[in-house]
Amino acid sequence: MLEGLFGNPVIEKIFFTLLVYNETYALGLAKTFDEPVNKFQQQLKRLEEGGIIVSRLVGNMRLYTFNPRYPFLKELKTLVSKAYEFVPVKEKEKYYRKRTRPRRAGKPP
Repeated sequence: MLEGLFGNPVIEKIFFTLLVYNETYALGLAKTFDEPVNKFQQQLKRLEEGGIIVSRLVGNMRLYTFNPRYPFLKELKTLVSKAYEFVPVKEKEKYYRKRTRPRRAGKPP
């Protein structure tokens, strides 16, 4: 959907993930979408160099978030959230609705 605008379907996946979870990391994206990690690393680096996202190290993991100082952040988030509305429900459930915290001990699956 946004790949025509941004020239790359990986960027769309990154933006949707950041919209839903507020932060992400390259290996997590690669595992979620079952694609090579270097695809995501290249695009995350490109977005960071462009000032659209920022990163920080947490242990040995680099977490990425939208750059709050990016001048068009509000407009970008509006565009991404509008495009996210058109993502099929099955795709949303598969990629963007995962549990982000561990299950309580002893709770049945």
